Amino acid sequence: MSVLRSRFEALSTAVDVAGASLSPGVADDVHDLGRRIDGRAGLDTDLTAVAIAGPTGSGKSSLFNAITGLELAATGVQRPTTLTTTACVYGDGEAGELLDWLGIAATRRVPHRSLLDDAADDVAGLVLLDLPDHDSVVLAHRDEVDRLVTRADVLVWVTDPVKYADAALHVDYLRRLSAHDEVVVVVLNRVDELSDGDCDRVLVDLRALLDADGIGDVPVFATSARSGLG
Repeated sequence: MSVLRSRFEALSTAVDVAGASLSPGVADDVHDLGRRIDGRAGLDTDLTAVAIAGPTGSGKSSLFNAITGLELAATGVQRPTTLTTTACVYGDGEAGELLDWLGIAATRRVPHRSLLDDAADDVAGLVLLDLPDHDSVVLAHRDEVDRLVTRADVLVWVTDPVKYADAALHVDYLRRLSAHDEVVVVVLNRVDELSDGDCDRVLVDLRALLDADGIGDVPVFATSARSGLG
C-alpha cells in the first residue's frame, strides 16, 4: 500500500503541475482515485476482496456456488438471476468494515466456515463476491458492477463459449484493465459443452483477444461449474 500511495502522490503532483492543460475530468478522476485509495488503506489488509464478474448466462453464479460449496447465489434460465452482490467471507476475521466500504447489503453477507462447519478455512481472509451481470438489462445491476470493479482487490472475469468475444466484455471492461493485469483472472466456463478440440480453439481465440486488450499475460482457466472440471 505504501508503494501505491507514493505512486498516487506522484500522479497527483503531475496533475497539479499540468493544471488546465489536461482534458476536462482528469483531475476529478484522480481525486476520486485518491478517495478510493484512502478508503481501502484504512481497512484490514489481511482481507482480499475477489469479485466474480461476467455476462448473462456465463454460469458466473454457478461457479460461485461451486467454489464455495454452498448454494448461495440464485441460478436458472431466467435472466438476470443475480439481483444484488452476494459476499462469502472465509475465516474468522471481521470483514464488516470492508463490506460496508464495498457497499454489500448486510442481508447478502455469508460466513463460509460457519455454514460448512469446517474446522478451518484454508483461504482465510478471502471475501468472495458474486456480482450481477455486467450486461444486464437492469441499469442498476450494471452500475453496481462498475462500482465494484473499481474497489475489488482481484477481478475474476467469467465468460463462456458463446460470449467470450463480446465487445461489452472486452471494450467496456478488459481493455480498461490493461494496467491492472496482475489482479485479473479470466475464466472460460461451460467448457463441458465443447469437444476437446473446440475447447482448445476457443481458448486460443480468447487468448488472442486478451492480447489485443493488452492483458495477454493474465491467467486463463477452462472450467465447468456444472461438472466440476477445472
